Amino acid sequence: MVLIWTQFGVKHKNVKCKVKVIHGEEGWTAEEPREEPEVSSPPSSPECVDYYSVLGVSSDSNEEEIRRAYKRLALRYHPDKNPEADAEDKFKQIAQAHDVLTDPEKRSIYDHQGLTKGGVAPAGNKSDSSHSTSKADAHSWHMFFNFEVDSDDDLFNPFMRNPLPHLSRNKGGLKPPGVAEVHDLLVSLEDILLGVTKRVKVTRLRQTDKHTLRPEERVFDVEVKKGWKEGTRITFPKEGHQMLGHAPNDLAFVVKEKKHAHFRRDGSHVVYTATITLREALCGCTVNVPTLDGQMKPLPCSDVIKPGSLRRLIGEGLPRAKNPAQRGDLLVEFQVVFPDRIPPSSKEIIKHSLGQC
Repeated sequence: MVLIWTQFGVKHKNVKCKVKVIHGEEGWTAEEPREEPEVSSPPSSPECVDYYSVLGVSSDSNEEEIRRAYKRLALRYHPDKNPEADAEDKFKQIAQAHDVLTDPEKRSIYDHQGLTKGGVAPAGNKSDSSHSTSKADAHSWHMFFNFEVDSDDDLFNPFMRNPLPHLSRNKGGLKPPGVAEVHDLLVSLEDILLGVTKRVKVTRLRQTDKHTLRPEERVFDVEVKKGWKEGTRITFPKEGHQMLGHAPNDLAFVVKEKKHAHFRRDGSHVVYTATITLREALCGCTVNVPTLDGQMKPLPCSDVIKPGSLRRLIGEGLPRAKNPAQRGDLLVEFQVVFPDRIPPSSKEIIKHSLGQC
């Protein structure tokens, strides 16, 4: 992060700028405070920035209004989206304004010192005294946007986006060195029945030289074998993000089952709920039961069916993980629908018929 503030002389146009840059090659641990020398007779005062004007909000705007304004402008001026020559400088200035105005302590300092004394020095100042540090500042901003973002800023972080619909977000964002990055891999019961290979495109950070990390895309073929249970973990060693000066993290995918429209899983068995009427429950019926492989199996029921009772279709479940040649069963659970009312004449018949039951 780059926090810049100014102190203006009362009688002169001389300006002192204090710049605190927090960046470094490893872990953002270095602090390099520096003070620009006072110039006795500058040709002109540097332009100052009103952060509220930069974001197009009023000075009494709340944090949510500031964040919305930032998102709108960041999308417009993001260097990857905007080809204009000054887009990167505008994007940095927008980000700097967001950083200051969404931090209560920084905003309080800015409101007290920045606005009452004419604002703060802009991040894109091209003076000779700051030219030598422009590359370091740009590197600091580059690192800030890759790693120091909260959940509201994920929209602008290409390394935390959701690359494919079946791949859920890696919770918690970037992981520290040595910690595996774990993603949920969504699969259907049909996928587990037959086995499947998911092609997953991942964007990760890779170190290109001593000071630079760049995004790199790679497609992984993630194999899910027949009968695998939810929670099974597939790991690709050293295929995750890389931090400066460290080996890449491991990349892992954890099998997570999608909710099915008709079935629920019970180990290697699958459960289907069949709805029947009270007459069918008492007098018998044949229920057509769908299977995971798209067939319909008739299930004759001649006995009285109680609510919640189970019937089995042997071998119509999921493969067993340790022996995929064997399959579990399809369990049919019955739900009996009772009538809202019974005509008086029918009641007498039922009483007579069930009198000895």
